[in-house]
Amino acid sequence: MKTRALLLGIVLVAVTGRVSLAQQNLEPLHGTCSIAPGDKPDHVRLAIDRSGGSGHDHDSDSNVPLSDFANFSLADLRNDGAQITATMPSEPGDLVCAGAVHDLRLTGEFTFTPHPAFVERMKQLGFTGLSSEKLEVYALFHIQSSWVADLQSAGVTGMTVDNLIALRIFRIDPAFVRAMDALGYTNLGADKLIAFGVQGVNAGEVKEYRALGYQPSADELIQMRIFKVTPDFIRRMQTRGFDKLTIAKLVQIRIFNLAE
Repeated sequence: MKTRALLLGIVLVAVTGRVSLAQQNLEPLHGTCSIAPGDKPDHVRLAIDRSGGSGHDHDSDSNVPLSDFANFSLADLRNDGAQITATMPSEPGDLVCAGAVHDLRLTGEFTFTPHPAFVERMKQLGFTGLSSEKLEVYALFHIQSSWVADLQSAGVTGMTVDNLIALRIFRIDPAFVRAMDALGYTNLGADKLIAFGVQGVNAGEVKEYRALGYQPSADELIQMRIFKVTPDFIRRMQTRGFDKLTIAKLVQIRIFNLAE
């Protein structure tokens, strides 16, 4: 019993030490904030202004779903003069904007408190070097450890603490990865998937290309989207009698406006 108690004590000390170290490295962030009605009925415009830990100024202004907040509604913005605390909880950390409401706008001070437990989960997935500033961005873009783990399970390679943000912005999820995998585009790296997202590559269009007799590579898919070599464009060329054109020729026709 004494041995088990001693081992338990050692484990607790080790865990406490790791958490304490994480908390030392992950300082809360502070600054000013404002919340106003957004561009959509179910969104608000969240603006943050702070000086980051590196000494560089940081500003962000984005439309955020109202559902991201745990205790805040648009009705609060109609309560002029009220003192409001709006909390945005997330796995990477909690963002709080507290202040007074005037003219349909909450203006005050914000605090972002990182969650060391999230950092530990990300470390287990192979992601290290996360700062408070990075975690704040993760919170705003809904990056969760389960989503990262699912992307890894789907076969995505080359993910970093930086390109995870781009993957989320361009809505690269496991379903998209598996849909492309089913079409033969397997083991795609994060950067290639981001390029797919930027250019709007999708499984439905790939199937249309194949029905027209083309088997584009991943790079060709990106190139075709850049130069608007769409299935409709290919069909128009085919009706003109050009049904043997390669993908390279189709791209050249687009680049030099030869179809006009």
